Amino acid sequence: MSTRTPRIASFGYHEVTDDPTMSGFQRPAALPFKHTPRAFAEHLATVAAGPFVPGLIGDIDFTRPGRHVLLTFDDGGKSAVYVADQLSRRGWRGHFFIVTSLIGTRTFLDAADIRYLRSSGHVVGSHSHTHPDIFRDETPQRMIEEWRTSCGILADLLGEPCSIASVPGGDISTAVLRSAAPAGLRYLFTSEAWLVPRRVNGCWVLGRFAPKVTTPAARVASLAQFRGWTRARARREMTVLAKRAMGPLYRSNVARSIRDHAPLPRPAPPGATEEASP
Repeated sequence: MSTRTPRIASFGYHEVTDDPTMSGFQRPAALPFKHTPRAFAEHLATVAAGPFVPGLIGDIDFTRPGRHVLLTFDDGGKSAVYVADQLSRRGWRGHFFIVTSLIGTRTFLDAADIRYLRSSGHVVGSHSHTHPDIFRDETPQRMIEEWRTSCGILADLLGEPCSIASVPGGDISTAVLRSAAPAGLRYLFTSEAWLVPRRVNGCWVLGRFAPKVTTPAARVASLAQFRGWTRARARREMTVLAKRAMGPLYRSNVARSIRDHAPLPRPAPPGATEEASP
């Protein structure tokens, strides 16, 4: 990897709400990523205390070395409007990735909300059209169709091209990464704990750390100052290996965990467990 490539510490959040039933997916797998406004504010405060101000991917020169922090938010749940306002109050901008088949449904953003995010200066991109349970299990053609359909809807909605996305579910493969460029994407966020972006067929592929409700604010602070990424990557790689070793059992577990369902009790408080995978 070229030493001229920038280092980018990206964070992948989901919902921020005191009532998990009102925003985002209603399934067991989603609950560990639904932060309270108080916890989220603590995370933002720790980032603000560091030397790097969160910015936008379009402002990064990928031919020059440097360090950058990016904030991203997956799914397009209704709490994204609150999140966007919290970032704007600090003069920050974020990246919001939308599951376009869910636009206007009960716990997800509607068209007006999405236009509001963009008008506030935030980046809006695709989180696929239907959010396949295990994206890497789709055929390459289906992956491209997911990106193209979703980006087409967002382009029509916002009146501008959609060139950025994040992989739903966190499971990637070579085929997943290669599917982005043919769909017109310039940037693709994964759930791998990478600091150094890589280029795949003309598309920049970036890693992220996904804070859970059990992730202490102090851990976010360290990562935002580019400390602890080797550990985060090692933990993520162990998780990926375990998933692959499970084979059909993993697919069965995913199928159970993604069924829409009344929210479970909140997980343990911050510090109890940590994991980099959404």
